Amino acid sequence: MPGGRLTHEDRRLIAAWLADGLGYAEIGRRLGRPTSTISREVTRNGAPSAYLADHAQETARHRARRRKPTRPAEPATDGQPTELMRGFVDEFATLLAATGLPRMTARVFACLLTADAGGLTAADLVRRLQVSPASVSKSIASLEAMELVLRQPDPGGRRERYVIDDDVWLRAWKADTGAHGEIATAAQRGIEIFGADTTAGARLGKMGRFFALLSEQMSGSTLAESVVYDALTVLAALVHARRPLTLDALAAGLDWSRDRATTALDAIRHRPAIADPLALRVVGPETYTHTTRPDRLSPAQREALRK
Repeated sequence: MPGGRLTHEDRRLIAAWLADGLGYAEIGRRLGRPTSTISREVTRNGAPSAYLADHAQETARHRARRRKPTRPAEPATDGQPTELMRGFVDEFATLLAATGLPRMTARVFACLLTADAGGLTAADLVRRLQVSPASVSKSIASLEAMELVLRQPDPGGRRERYVIDDDVWLRAWKADTGAHGEIATAAQRGIEIFGADTTAGARLGKMGRFFALLSEQMSGSTLAESVVYDALTVLAALVHARRPLTLDALAAGLDWSRDRATTALDAIRHRPAIADPLALRVVGPETYTHTTRPDRLSPAQREALRK
């Protein structure tokens, strides 16, 4: 069966999608299986109107026991995975697919994740997963875009090998952290455009707070402690001055170089959470003041405080 035997989780999904009225073709597409696999599964282990995942799993288990006696999993030979290994790859791919990764891409990633250090070629993936070369190529392209897979030349021939190295999780972590920070910054711009007191502004505010906090926690505060200290000192200077200050005025008042003041200002702009509950506001060319973060108070709270 392409992709190995159906798992219990696969059968639960089939039961749920049948209840939702989906056809065999659509269910097969979502699971990355042929339509015939789904129709055969339902015919053997239930019916469209009475297909129960637990019953189907038990029926399939009994049928497998009748076919051949139970025996321990055989060790891998010539680098080929055992049935137990293939089952794990399928189950792990199902978990990855539940996070939003396309099913076929999840299967390719799980297959590479459990491969030897030398990785696998496209032909290896086609053979192990029993899918088309086009499916493997598309999945590899997606994984490369997410920096989860690397290409390496095959020492024994002209084919490339695909590997997952030890730094994959660090790269994925940094990529997510950067994306979260960009979303938080974009949300702040949206609040300024739509207004903090509007419905859109309130939604953007909540989103901005969430992704800013997520970015800060995931990044582990990669800014040097001295830069954070300088950023807070700049805010203190703006609060104390009670008026907008130019970059030169800030640097002169703090007895800093322009570069040091610029670095502190950039830190606040790129990491708004540093200044919470205050925010930096640009009011002219190299001229700055402070304000409260537009997403810290809701429109209702702002209105109540004005009264």
